[in-house]
Amino acid sequence: MSLGQHLIEFRNRLFVSAIFVFAGAIGGWFLFDPIFQILQAPIVELAAEEGVNATVNFGTVVSAFDVRLQVSIFIGVIGTSPVWLYNIWAFITPGLKKRERRYTLAFVFTALPLFATGVALAWISLPGFVRTLIGFTPEGSANVINASEYILFTLRILLVFGIAFVLPVVLVLLNFASIITAKNIVNSWRLAVFVIALVAALATPTADPMSMFLIMIPLIILYFAAAGIAAINDKRRAKTMSEYDFDLDENLVD
Repeated sequence: MSLGQHLIEFRNRLFVSAIFVFAGAIGGWFLFDPIFQILQAPIVELAAEEGVNATVNFGTVVSAFDVRLQVSIFIGVIGTSPVWLYNIWAFITPGLKKRERRYTLAFVFTALPLFATGVALAWISLPGFVRTLIGFTPEGSANVINASEYILFTLRILLVFGIAFVLPVVLVLLNFASIITAKNIVNSWRLAVFVIALVAALATPTADPMSMFLIMIPLIILYFAAAGIAAINDKRRAKTMSEYDFDLDENLVD
């Protein structure tokens, strides 16, 4: 295909992906009310049970529309991710070798469940985070929470958790691409634990150490699992290379 044909194909796939994202955003528009009720439930329950004066507030005339639009687009992008990821894959796959295609497919099919697991864990932990943070409101004071900031806060936590769970898959992909080895991964465990602790601290905005450990433990397990998979792949690669060298030596002797 010529450059012009590639650009036309890219435009067509982008257009199809945009249609699906738009349709998903329309669905997200109608799902906003139940989702927002779930997100603000920790605040409502805390205010009712413990008498804390806390409420989610829409401070301007257009803020309710703006928040609804942001959440709808977010739902559309996440909900239709299989479609636009497939279109990205279908566009780049003709330029990949057979081995590279296998690696890319393995990455996509492994990364999606891990991302979903991270988001699910964040969703489960979110009420605890919110209750802990609101609990710092001084007695006699009101905690009027800006709805837009609250939504961005919750979406940030969901995304950080999801992306953090995908990072070990990146290590495995780099190993299969012969960029790093299992020894490199294992030798960097101290730095990895520090980075994981930093990510956990950013993702868990509460002072509760158990919230950090809730994120750190599965990430550390995934990190060393990535090292184990890389070690198996390194052994397989070394065995293949030794057999190749042996056959080459035999041919030279003959």
